[in-house]
Amino acid sequence: MSGSNCLVETKAKVCVITINRPPMNTLNRETLHEIGAILDRAEADDDIRAIVLTGAGDRMFSAGADISEFGEWADRERAEQSLGRMHALFNRIEAFSKPVIACLNGSALGGGNELQMACHLAIASANAELGLPEVRLGIMPGYGGTQRLPRLIGRRRALELMLTGERISAQTALAYGLVNRVVPQEEVREEAFRWAYRLAAGAPLAMKAILGAVYRGGDASLEEGLRAERENLLSVIHTEDAAEGISAFFSKRTPNFQGR
Repeated sequence: MSGSNCLVETKAKVCVITINRPPMNTLNRETLHEIGAILDRAEADDDIRAIVLTGAGDRMFSAGADISEFGEWADRERAEQSLGRMHALFNRIEAFSKPVIACLNGSALGGGNELQMACHLAIASANAELGLPEVRLGIMPGYGGTQRLPRLIGRRRALELMLTGERISAQTALAYGLVNRVVPQEEVREEAFRWAYRLAAGAPLAMKAILGAVYRGGDASLEEGLRAERENLLSVIHTEDAAEGISAFFSKRTPNFQGR
C-alpha cells in the first residue's frame, strides 16, 4: 500500500500512514492523493479498525502545503478545483468511519495543522509547535483552518492565532483543546499506537455510530443532533457486538467484538 510519498504498514488492526517527505513533510498534490487512496483501502478492509497518521522524522509532522505548487494557482479555476479536492479529503478524514489519530511527531504548521485538526484525536510530541502562519505570506488558511480551529478552541483564540500567524507550543495546544495529550518526543509514536490498539480492540460498529453522530450533529441544531444519536444507537443496539458486550459485562470478561 505504500507510495512514493507515504509509507503504510498494518499492525494489529491499525493502519499506520507516515508522510514521508522529510525534512518538512509538505503536502503536495501527490501526497494528498496517496492519503486518499490509502483511506479508500483502509475503509474497505474490515481487518483495519483504526488509523494512525504521522510524519517521518522527529522535526515535523507536516509544514503544510508545498509552496512550489502555488504557481499553478495563478489560474483561478485550477486553484478552486485544487482547494475543492483538499476540502473533500479533509472532510473525508473528519467523517471517516474508523478512528483516525494524528501522531504529531513534530510541528504541525499551515496545512499540516489543518490536517491534524481533521483527525478525530491528536497526540503531540512535547517539542511540537502548532500554527497557521499563512497571513505572514499574505494569504490565509485554505484547508479548513478558518472553520475547524474556531470550533476546536473558540473564536477569539482562533482569530488570534490566524491573524498573527504565531506558533504555539504543544503544551499550549493541549490547554486550548487543540490536541488530546502531550508526551516526550521519544514516546509519541508509542503513545499513539497504544491509543490506536485500544480503539482497534473495541466495538467497531459502536465507534462508527459515535463518530457518525458527532459528525452529523456538529453543525446541526440540538434537535437534529439528538435525532442522529437516536438513529445511530438504534442501528447498533441489536447487533451481535452489543450482545457480546453486554454478555461480557455480566460475565466479567473481556468482550471479543467482531464488527457484526
